[in-house]
Amino acid sequence: MRNLRDYAIVTASYWAFTVTDGALRMLVLLFLHEQGFSPLELATLFVLYEFAGMVTNLVGGWLGSRFGLNTTLFSGLSLQILACSMLAIDASLLTVVYVMAAQGLSGVAKDLTKMSSKSYVKLVVPEGDLHGLLHWVALITGSKNTLKGAGFFLGGFLLSTVGFTKACIGMAALLALTLVIAALLLPRGAGRVSGKAKFRSVFSEDARINWLAAARLFLFGSRDIWFVIALPVFLAANLGWSFSWVGGFLALWVIGYGFVQAGAPRFVARSREHGEAPVTAGRLIVWTLSLLLPLGAIAGALRFGFDPQQALVLGLAAFGVLFAVNSSLHSYLIVAYADSEKVAMNVGFYYMANAAGRLTGTVLSGAVFQAAGLGETGLTACIVASIAFVAASAGLCLPLGRAERRRGLSLQRRLDEIGKGGAPEGETGPWRR
Repeated sequence: MRNLRDYAIVTASYWAFTVTDGALRMLVLLFLHEQGFSPLELATLFVLYEFAGMVTNLVGGWLGSRFGLNTTLFSGLSLQILACSMLAIDASLLTVVYVMAAQGLSGVAKDLTKMSSKSYVKLVVPEGDLHGLLHWVALITGSKNTLKGAGFFLGGFLLSTVGFTKACIGMAALLALTLVIAALLLPRGAGRVSGKAKFRSVFSEDARINWLAAARLFLFGSRDIWFVIALPVFLAANLGWSFSWVGGFLALWVIGYGFVQAGAPRFVARSREHGEAPVTAGRLIVWTLSLLLPLGAIAGALRFGFDPQQALVLGLAAFGVLFAVNSSLHSYLIVAYADSEKVAMNVGFYYMANAAGRLTGTVLSGAVFQAAGLGETGLTACIVASIAFVAASAGLCLPLGRAERRRGLSLQRRLDEIGKGGAPEGETGPWRR
């Protein structure tokens, strides 16, 4: 497999970044909640983080195609070092605007590194190896979330032991070491397209990518609308959990989520035949709708007076498994749909929609939770909103399926026209251009 060594370096750098990203999010959330910030103010802190992610994915894909994926990776690591350093000041100086700016830099950093690492998969998996592509995408996606969960635990642990400022300094030092090693080992120009990439090319002309991006927006909005602000604040304020318990619980959830993502190909792939798509839009609809089961169960348990702690622990376990499979399938499909010559731009456009969903979910998580009266009522309201987002995501998979079929028919017509018995070079399956 070509460029495997470079891919390993890119992935290791992404892993190091991911640990600090999860830790920083938990540090900021729990520390500022302790300082008296309201749920809506906490949500506001992450608005620029998610908005910056939208812009970054749009521009970052073009930058990766123009200057190479190593350039965007190094930029992401550098900006995260700056974000951690900005927060390593006296706590009395941390205002909403200041922390918001630091989180904005962190949002840019996250999506530059994520776009770089996921785009690189397309460069190392042989053309036409769809099952291999599913395996590698699931592996990097699952490992990323496992390490982000470890970062959640690390953030809660560091806050309880060394404190907020020293934790930020330590993470900046770790990232600086990662940046130096990656810069010394990676070649220049990986992922750069021949000629000059035009910015207008970041907007995909492939209907499959556009519909999948729309479905992704509502999928991740459905998670963050209750998971980002409402859930951790409810656990700390209403159930009396300590910072370490909140960070540890969410860490275990995300770690398990990551393991399921990594193993998803073993039980969701439809076919083992070479060149045949292992996942389709029809299969994605079924998995998306399955999310309604745990969400409905949690909302019902909270509404009718069941033990909220048991309902959340059990419901979150089921939701985590199902959401992990959905996320893994989405991540595979975007890389599979992407044009090899414009993979960074296609992936960047798609993750712009992902960031938009996270932004929407984050704002609504704080706003709905606070408006509904906090406590069980507020959390239930957030879960009901999540159910609506899941339904919207599933609905958008219907036109995605139609776009897939049109793409397959178009490819077949091209094959018939050139009168060959097999696909032309570079078009070994229905996902290829």
